[in-house]
Amino acid sequence: MALDSIRHNGAENSTGSRFRRPQFLTGSLLIYAALVFWAFISLFPIYWTMTTSFKTAVNVTQGHLIPFVDFTPDWKGWRSLGLSPDTIFLASTVRDEFMRRFANSVIASAGASFLAVVIGSLAAYGLSRFSYKFLWLRNKDISFFFLSQLILPPVVLAMPFLVLYKHLMLLDTLTGLILVYTLMVLPIVIWIMRDQFDTIPVELEQAALVDGCSIWGAFMRIVLPIALPGMVAAFILSVILCWNEYFFAALLTSSNAKTLPVMVASQTGSQGINWWSMAAIATAAIMPLVLVGIFLERFIVKGLTAGAVK
Repeated sequence: MALDSIRHNGAENSTGSRFRRPQFLTGSLLIYAALVFWAFISLFPIYWTMTTSFKTAVNVTQGHLIPFVDFTPDWKGWRSLGLSPDTIFLASTVRDEFMRRFANSVIASAGASFLAVVIGSLAAYGLSRFSYKFLWLRNKDISFFFLSQLILPPVVLAMPFLVLYKHLMLLDTLTGLILVYTLMVLPIVIWIMRDQFDTIPVELEQAALVDGCSIWGAFMRIVLPIALPGMVAAFILSVILCWNEYFFAALLTSSNAKTLPVMVASQTGSQGINWWSMAAIATAAIMPLVLVGIFLERFIVKGLTAGAVK
């Protein structure tokens, strides 16, 4: 009887596993199909932009998508920027302007992100390690107040910033752009770094204080090296947000401090929108971000999964 029972249970388990295996495979296929579909939706705008930079006007208006099948690639868009193979070594005022705008974007994005990470890390460390009380506000209320600034539409700040920057003579300057970009990304940096510091045991700093370190010494020698992945992730995310920002760049600049997003939006003429030129500039503008995503992905993932965002 015992032997028959064992055989019966073994047969049932074998039958159940045979039924579960197709269900598991079906679920996995559905998940991968959904991921592939979402990846296609996410990457299609980039593909469309890159292919449009190699199209002529006829191919753009007719919606041709596949190179060498629907249309023959042409360097018209890149030639208009002086970046095609036949114009790259020739003098080009458009290419010089593009390089100036590119440099402005690099300086504004990197400068604002660095400043935001420095200030935001100090503010986040204070919110993580010390208790504050201002009227009815506590640490969590102050942290939420910083994050709630992202809800404010930028357009409501247009007039105050114009008046303020005019009196401070910061209009059309990289300094003014760096300052406003710092304010824009500072709430995100504070939120990320506060969660990062919360994951670091306080006992490590207490041990450093016992060994003779000051609070600043413990912060610089113990906390910052551990929180470095989160700082790198916050810096990269800040650079991406500043790089893509258009509203303040268009509002507060005119010629000297204009950035790439403003240059992309200005590709219009008497004949309409120069889609090929706009696509070429947009492709050149997103390539640094693509390279950042490819080569610094492990830093972003490591920083965000180490407690920077929960």
